[in-house]
Amino acid sequence: MGDVTGSIGPGPGAMPSDPQQLRDYAEQLGHRFDANPGEKTISVAYSKALRALQRFHEASSVMQVAAVKASGDFDVLGEYGRALADDGQLQQAKEVLTHAYAPERPDWRILSAQGTVADRLDDHVGAQDFYHRALQIEPNDAATLSDLGLSLALTKNLPEAEQVMRQAVALPGAGVQIRNNLALVLALEGKFAQSQKVAEQDLSPADASANVAAIRQMIAQTPTWRDLQSGKGKGKPKKAPLDAIPADASPDAPT
Repeated sequence: MGDVTGSIGPGPGAMPSDPQQLRDYAEQLGHRFDANPGEKTISVAYSKALRALQRFHEASSVMQVAAVKASGDFDVLGEYGRALADDGQLQQAKEVLTHAYAPERPDWRILSAQGTVADRLDDHVGAQDFYHRALQIEPNDAATLSDLGLSLALTKNLPEAEQVMRQAVALPGAGVQIRNNLALVLALEGKFAQSQKVAEQDLSPADASANVAAIRQMIAQTPTWRDLQSGKGKGKPKKAPLDAIPADASPDAPT
Protein backbone atom coordinates (compact mmCIF):
# COMPACT_ATOMS: atom_id res chain seq x y z
CA MET A 1 0.00 0.00 0.00
CA GLY A 2 1.39 3.37 -0.99
CA ASP A 3 1.85 6.25 1.40
CA VAL A 4 2.99 9.84 1.39
CA THR A 5 5.45 11.29 3.85
CA GLY A 6 6.94 14.68 4.55
CA SER A 7 4.09 16.54 6.22
CA ILE A 8 4.75 20.13 7.16
CA GLY A 9 4.78 20.78 10.88
CA PRO A 10 2.45 19.09 13.38
CA GLY A 11 -0.77 17.35 12.48
CA PRO A 12 -3.92 19.34 11.74
CA GLY A 13 -5.64 18.75 15.08
CA ALA A 14 -9.36 18.34 15.68
CA MET A 15 -11.78 19.96 13.27
CA PRO A 16 -13.66 22.80 15.05
CA SER A 17 -17.45 22.97 15.06
CA ASP A 18 -17.77 26.76 15.21
CA PRO A 19 -18.44 27.98 11.63
CA GLN A 20 -15.90 30.81 11.64
CA GLN A 21 -13.27 28.67 13.31
CA LEU A 22 -13.97 25.96 10.75
CA ARG A 23 -13.43 28.41 7.89
CA ASP A 24 -10.16 29.59 9.48
CA TYR A 25 -9.08 25.98 10.01
CA ALA A 26 -9.79 25.14 6.36
CA GLU A 27 -7.88 28.21 5.19
CA GLN A 28 -4.84 27.22 7.24
CA LEU A 29 -4.97 23.69 5.86
CA GLY A 30 -5.32 25.12 2.37
CA HIS A 31 -2.03 26.98 2.76
CA ARG A 32 -0.35 23.82 4.00
CA PHE A 33 -1.81 21.83 1.12
CA ASP A 34 -0.58 24.42 -1.41
CA ALA A 35 2.90 24.16 0.07
CA ASN A 36 2.97 20.39 -0.41
CA PRO A 37 0.11 19.22 -2.67
CA GLY A 38 -0.97 15.63 -2.10
CA GLU A 39 0.59 15.16 1.32
CA LYS A 40 -1.63 12.55 2.92
CA THR A 41 -2.41 13.88 6.40
CA ILE A 42 -3.06 17.46 5.35
CA SER A 43 -4.98 16.44 2.20
CA VAL A 44 -7.38 14.23 4.15
CA ALA A 45 -7.91 16.83 6.89
CA TYR A 46 -8.38 19.60 4.33
CA SER A 47 -10.90 17.55 2.37
CA LYS A 48 -12.92 16.79 5.51
CA ALA A 49 -12.97 20.47 6.41
CA LEU A 50 -14.06 21.44 2.90
CA ARG A 51 -16.83 18.85 3.01
CA ALA A 52 -17.99 20.21 6.37
CA LEU A 53 -18.21 23.60 4.66
CA GLN A 54 -20.11 21.98 1.77
CA ARG A 55 -17.33 22.89 -0.66
CA PHE A 56 -17.62 19.46 -2.19
CA HIS A 57 -16.00 20.03 -5.57
CA GLU A 58 -12.92 21.54 -3.94
CA ALA A 59 -12.71 18.56 -1.59
CA SER A 60 -12.81 16.07 -4.46
CA SER A 61 -10.14 18.05 -6.33
CA VAL A 62 -7.88 18.02 -3.27
CA MET A 63 -8.23 14.28 -2.91
CA GLN A 64 -7.70 13.67 -6.61
CA VAL A 65 -4.22 15.17 -6.21
CA ALA A 66 -3.56 13.01 -3.14
CA ALA A 67 -4.86 9.88 -4.89
CA VAL A 68 -2.44 10.41 -7.78
CA LYS A 69 0.43 10.76 -5.33
CA ALA A 70 -0.64 7.80 -3.16
CA SER A 71 -2.67 5.60 -5.48
CA GLY A 72 -2.73 2.58 -3.18
CA ASP A 73 -3.34 4.26 0.17
CA PHE A 74 -6.65 3.12 1.64
CA ASP A 75 -7.10 6.23 3.81
CA VAL A 76 -6.65 8.48 0.79
CA LEU A 77 -8.95 6.41 -1.40
CA GLY A 78 -11.61 6.30 1.31
CA GLU A 79 -11.66 10.07 1.69
CA TYR A 80 -11.49 10.52 -2.09
CA GLY A 81 -14.53 8.29 -2.52
CA ARG A 82 -16.50 10.18 0.12
CA ALA A 83 -15.57 13.51 -1.45
CA LEU A 84 -16.63 12.28 -4.89
CA ALA A 85 -19.95 11.09 -3.47
CA ASP A 86 -20.59 14.46 -1.82
CA ASP A 87 -19.73 16.13 -5.13
CA GLY A 88 -22.35 14.02 -6.91
CA GLN A 89 -19.82 11.97 -8.88
CA LEU A 90 -21.49 8.75 -7.83
CA GLN A 91 -20.20 6.26 -10.39
CA GLN A 92 -16.62 7.38 -9.84
CA ALA A 93 -17.17 7.30 -6.06
CA LYS A 94 -18.47 3.74 -6.36
CA GLU A 95 -15.35 2.68 -8.25
CA VAL A 96 -12.91 4.41 -5.90
CA LEU A 97 -14.54 3.06 -2.73
CA THR A 98 -14.33 -0.47 -4.11
CA HIS A 99 -10.53 -0.16 -3.92
CA ALA A 100 -10.40 1.57 -0.52
CA TYR A 101 -9.92 -1.61 1.54
CA ALA A 102 -8.59 -5.14 1.15
CA PRO A 103 -11.37 -7.66 0.45
CA GLU A 104 -10.14 -9.89 3.27
CA ARG A 105 -10.11 -6.94 5.70
CA PRO A 106 -13.14 -4.76 4.96
CA ASP A 107 -13.41 -1.34 6.57
CA TRP A 108 -16.88 -0.77 8.04
CA ARG A 109 -16.65 2.98 7.39
CA ILE A 110 -16.05 2.38 3.70
CA LEU A 111 -18.79 -0.25 3.56
CA SER A 112 -21.19 2.29 5.04
CA ALA A 113 -20.09 4.90 2.50
CA GLN A 114 -20.61 2.35 -0.28
CA GLY A 115 -24.12 1.87 1.03
CA THR A 116 -24.96 5.56 0.79
CA VAL A 117 -23.59 5.69 -2.76
CA ALA A 118 -25.62 2.62 -3.75
CA ASP A 119 -28.77 4.18 -2.27
CA ARG A 120 -28.22 7.34 -4.29
CA LEU A 121 -27.81 5.19 -7.39
CA ASP A 122 -31.22 3.60 -6.58
CA ASP A 123 -29.64 0.23 -5.72
CA HIS A 124 -31.36 -0.04 -2.35
CA VAL A 125 -30.95 -3.82 -2.03
CA GLY A 126 -27.22 -3.49 -2.64
CA ALA A 127 -27.06 -0.56 -0.24
CA GLN A 128 -28.70 -2.54 2.54
CA ASP A 129 -26.19 -5.35 2.01
CA PHE A 130 -23.34 -2.87 2.49
CA TYR A 131 -24.96 -1.47 5.65
CA HIS A 132 -25.49 -4.95 7.11
CA ARG A 133 -21.86 -5.85 6.40
CA ALA A 134 -20.70 -2.64 8.06
CA LEU A 135 -22.89 -3.30 11.09
CA GLN A 136 -21.49 -6.81 11.47
CA ILE A 137 -18.14 -5.14 12.12
CA GLU A 138 -19.38 -2.07 14.03
CA PRO A 139 -22.92 -2.83 15.26
CA ASN A 140 -23.37 0.37 17.28
CA ASP A 141 -22.69 3.03 14.67
CA ALA A 142 -25.68 5.35 14.76
CA ALA A 143 -25.07 6.89 11.33
CA THR A 144 -24.94 3.51 9.57
CA LEU A 145 -28.10 2.36 11.32
CA SER A 146 -29.82 5.59 10.35
CA ASP A 147 -28.79 5.19 6.72
CA LEU A 148 -30.07 1.62 6.79
CA GLY A 149 -33.37 2.85 8.23
CA LEU A 150 -33.81 5.38 5.42
CA SER A 151 -32.90 2.74 2.85
CA LEU A 152 -35.53 0.41 4.29
CA ALA A 153 -38.07 3.24 4.10
CA LEU A 154 -37.21 3.69 0.42
CA THR A 155 -38.08 0.04 -0.19
CA LYS A 156 -41.41 0.49 1.66
CA ASN A 157 -40.32 -1.52 4.72
CA LEU A 158 -41.57 1.19 7.06
CA PRO A 159 -42.08 -0.85 10.28
CA GLU A 160 -38.56 -2.28 9.98
CA ALA A 161 -37.25 1.18 9.09
CA GLU A 162 -38.77 2.56 12.30
CA GLN A 163 -37.29 -0.27 14.38
CA VAL A 164 -33.80 0.32 12.97
CA MET A 165 -34.10 4.08 13.31
CA ARG A 166 -35.11 3.77 16.96
CA GLN A 167 -31.99 1.67 17.55
CA ALA A 168 -29.96 4.44 15.93
CA VAL A 169 -31.37 7.31 18.03
CA ALA A 170 -30.80 5.32 21.24
CA LEU A 171 -27.04 5.20 20.63
CA PRO A 172 -24.62 7.77 22.09
CA GLY A 173 -23.47 8.91 18.63
CA ALA A 174 -26.95 9.90 17.48
CA GLY A 175 -27.37 13.59 16.66
CA VAL A 176 -30.19 15.86 15.57
CA GLN A 177 -30.04 14.71 11.94
CA ILE A 178 -30.59 11.08 12.95
CA ARG A 179 -33.55 12.09 15.13
CA ASN A 180 -34.91 14.01 12.14
CA ASN A 181 -34.63 10.82 10.12
CA LEU A 182 -36.71 8.97 12.72
CA ALA A 183 -39.26 11.80 12.68
CA LEU A 184 -39.51 11.43 8.90
CA VAL A 185 -40.04 7.66 9.06
CA LEU A 186 -42.73 8.08 11.74
CA ALA A 187 -44.45 10.70 9.59
CA LEU A 188 -44.34 8.36 6.59
CA GLU A 189 -46.19 5.85 8.77
CA GLY A 190 -48.76 8.52 9.68
CA LYS A 191 -47.53 8.65 13.29
CA PHE A 192 -47.43 12.44 13.44
CA ALA A 193 -47.84 12.72 17.21
CA GLN A 194 -44.86 10.44 17.77
CA SER A 195 -42.93 12.35 15.13
CA GLN A 196 -43.53 15.56 17.09
CA LYS A 197 -42.34 13.96 20.34
CA VAL A 198 -39.08 13.06 18.63
CA ALA A 199 -38.71 16.62 17.35
CA GLU A 200 -39.30 17.98 20.86
CA GLN A 201 -36.01 16.41 21.96
CA ASP A 202 -34.24 19.21 20.08
CA LEU A 203 -36.90 21.92 19.71
CA SER A 204 -39.49 23.76 21.75
CA PRO A 205 -43.05 22.37 21.47
CA ALA A 206 -44.02 25.18 19.08
CA ASP A 207 -40.95 24.67 16.91
CA ALA A 208 -41.43 20.89 17.01
CA SER A 209 -45.01 21.35 15.78
CA ALA A 210 -43.72 23.53 12.96
CA ASN A 211 -41.07 20.91 12.22
CA VAL A 212 -43.70 18.20 11.81
CA ALA A 213 -45.77 20.52 9.64
CA ALA A 214 -42.68 20.99 7.45
CA ILE A 215 -42.27 17.21 7.22
CA ARG A 216 -45.94 16.85 6.22
CA GLN A 217 -45.47 19.48 3.52
CA MET A 218 -42.23 17.90 2.32
CA ILE A 219 -43.91 14.50 2.01
CA ALA A 220 -46.78 16.05 0.06
CA GLN A 221 -44.41 17.88 -2.28
CA THR A 222 -41.78 15.14 -2.81
CA PRO A 223 -43.11 12.43 -5.15
CA THR A 224 -40.90 9.67 -3.73
CA TRP A 225 -41.95 10.19 -0.11
CA ARG A 226 -45.58 10.82 -1.08
CA ASP A 227 -45.70 7.56 -3.02
CA LEU A 228 -44.07 5.66 -0.19
CA GLN A 229 -46.61 6.98 2.30
CA SER A 230 -49.47 5.96 0.03
CA GLY A 231 -47.90 2.57 -0.71
CA LYS A 232 -46.97 3.36 -4.31
CA GLY A 233 -43.60 3.11 -6.00
CA LYS A 234 -40.12 3.45 -4.61
CA GLY A 235 -36.90 5.26 -5.44
CA LYS A 236 -34.53 7.94 -4.23
CA PRO A 237 -35.26 11.65 -4.57
CA LYS A 238 -32.71 13.63 -6.57
CA LYS A 239 -31.89 15.60 -3.42
CA ALA A 240 -31.91 14.28 0.12
CA PRO A 241 -35.41 15.17 1.34
CA LEU A 242 -34.23 15.89 4.86
CA ASP A 243 -32.66 19.08 3.53
CA ALA A 244 -36.18 20.52 3.77
CA ILE A 245 -36.58 19.78 7.46
CA PRO A 246 -35.76 22.72 9.76
CA ALA A 247 -33.35 21.99 12.59
CA ASP A 248 -31.58 24.21 15.08
CA ALA A 249 -28.38 22.17 14.91
CA SER A 250 -26.19 21.47 11.91
CA PRO A 251 -26.10 18.00 10.31
CA ASP A 252 -23.47 15.63 11.55
CA ALA A 253 -20.00 16.51 10.28
CA PRO A 254 -18.41 14.42 7.53
CA THR A 255 -16.43 11.43 8.68
